[in-house]
Amino acid sequence: SLSSNSSLSFNPCHRSPRTIMEEYHKPDQQTVQALRNIASRLRINSIKATTAAGSGHPTSCCSVAEIMSVLFFHTMKYRPDDPSNPSNDRFILSKGHAAPVLYAVWAETGYLKESELLNLRKVDSILEGHPVPKQQFVDVATGSLGQGLGAACGMAYTGKYFDKASYRVFCLLGDGEMSEGSVWEAMAFASYYQLDNLVAILDINRLGQSDPTPLQHHVEKYQRRCEAFGWHAVIVDGHSVEELCKVLNQPRHQPLAIIAKTIKGKGIPAAEDKMGWHGKPLPKDMAESVIKELQSRILSCNKRLYPSPPNEDASPVSLRNIRMPSAPSYKAGDKIATRKAYGIALAKLGRYNEHVVALDGDTKNSTFSELFKNEHPNRYVECYIAEQNMVSVAIGCAVRDRNVVFASTFATFFTRAYDQLRMAAISESNINLCGSHCGVSIGEDGPSQMGLEDLAMFRAIPTATVFYPSDGVSTEKAVELAANTKGLCFIRTSRPENSIIYNCNEDFHVGQAKVVYKTNDDHVTVVGAGVTLHEALAAAEQLKKGTEKINIRVIDPFTIKPLDSKTIIDNARATRGRIITVEDHYYEGGLGEAVCSAVVNETGFTVHRLAVSQVPRSGKPHELLRIFGIDRDAIAHAVRKVLSSSANAK
Repeated sequence: SLSSNSSLSFNPCHRSPRTIMEEYHKPDQQTVQALRNIASRLRINSIKATTAAGSGHPTSCCSVAEIMSVLFFHTMKYRPDDPSNPSNDRFILSKGHAAPVLYAVWAETGYLKESELLNLRKVDSILEGHPVPKQQFVDVATGSLGQGLGAACGMAYTGKYFDKASYRVFCLLGDGEMSEGSVWEAMAFASYYQLDNLVAILDINRLGQSDPTPLQHHVEKYQRRCEAFGWHAVIVDGHSVEELCKVLNQPRHQPLAIIAKTIKGKGIPAAEDKMGWHGKPLPKDMAESVIKELQSRILSCNKRLYPSPPNEDASPVSLRNIRMPSAPSYKAGDKIATRKAYGIALAKLGRYNEHVVALDGDTKNSTFSELFKNEHPNRYVECYIAEQNMVSVAIGCAVRDRNVVFASTFATFFTRAYDQLRMAAISESNINLCGSHCGVSIGEDGPSQMGLEDLAMFRAIPTATVFYPSDGVSTEKAVELAANTKGLCFIRTSRPENSIIYNCNEDFHVGQAKVVYKTNDDHVTVVGAGVTLHEALAAAEQLKKGTEKINIRVIDPFTIKPLDSKTIIDNARATRGRIITVEDHYYEGGLGEAVCSAVVNETGFTVHRLAVSQVPRSGKPHELLRIFGIDRDAIAHAVRKVLSSSANAK
């Protein structure tokens, strides 16, 4: 925190507003009145829109009317006719339920027609209940609280360290979401990286959805908390445009938290600072009388306020066609863990394109993202043990197509960031995630470190592509494909070293499986991925050389989503519909269920699944693969069992 004698440090609780105002170049009275008028119109339009919709959060909009007025018409630099201009200042409405006031702002700029506000929440309107990026002025979807500041950190980090541009990032948070741990992860990140281009405005309106917030109007407690996290924190009257203009005009040398004391429902007499009004529109007759009163507060003013244009210093970026400079350089018989192949591939991709950036959560020496860091230190972001924030920062870094973002940690630790991943899909975000240490094959570390739910988790996300490479060549190809694939991409990597099975010139595509072992007389089709693909290949050799001379066909799906249903079905037909899936993952939601979904409408098909059936334990990898029935012997046994069942059925 800045010293008390700094010109940046002031506290309205201790000094009169008059003293504060004399210390800077005040806006003239016409500007002040114009800002107050805009605030009144924002309230009016928020009430009109929510009443017309019959739902929404007008009281949450009304507490921030002056804040939005000053931000958009006095402080921020942007082109209102070009909301996604790369040089514009950025704004994130973390308290996404106040979306109508954001829409009212863009109507005030002329970007939206005021009449469109009355279509709020209608199925054929872009003005949804919470902000989404189908609106050009929205960078990330919000509404699941506690995530806006993390995304703002990613945008501010990009502005300061990657773009080296002058745009600033403003994030408006509600006091309710200050109970979310992810907010404080973001606070710690911002101060550690000295994001002096980031401003968080805290709307301290005292009331949550069903109860008052824990700290209510004890604004000095918020101030102390923010200061403890390394922010410069200033308390203001959130309904005073003069105080807001002042604090937002200050020079900054660290992230700034503006703690704005406000009244929920300000301007709606029956609802001001009262419980029971959260998420409730005003009845039509009440809305009309409130609007009439608000209109009477709009005083004659000759001044029309326009946003200042930005400094055009964010250079154009092209993220098209991010390609590897050469084919993989592995040799047949080489052994490498796919987690290490990921690090090698990422460093190689970064060599070829300066917009590839990497994030990690203090696991870089295990995920091997440290290979990228060693080669491209200025494009590596250490996020420490804060996976929720890491995903949010990744989303922010990817905004407006400024970077190709890869974020890595153990596969299992992405589960704690599932809400952020879910919101990334709603945000139409293009981020690439690598989860290492999947499954029981990591061995002695035990179940807390084993990714066994990750395939189910990412398969459930609508925009996700799930890569599961099985050797160094396919891992490198997965990294390259992920960089060019829209939506969320998840690359699942393993700890054990496995043999290279593909030629370096092998062509890979999203949704295209590989038949890696076959004869003209195969009895069963086995689908494996990662370590289980290698176990399936060993089982194939074992069965071929055994007394029964059984031939099996082995398929590597490469992507679990989308799954290459055609290749699996066509090859399974050649083995009379007999399929065995084997995976280092729990039964629920993984490879086996993906294959079952693919063949559900096929007649005469049977799928026998091998997967991890219970919470595992520590042990050597080969022991655990055996105990949980997913090693080569278990596969060979399952093949014999399937053939025996078929024979008995006849």
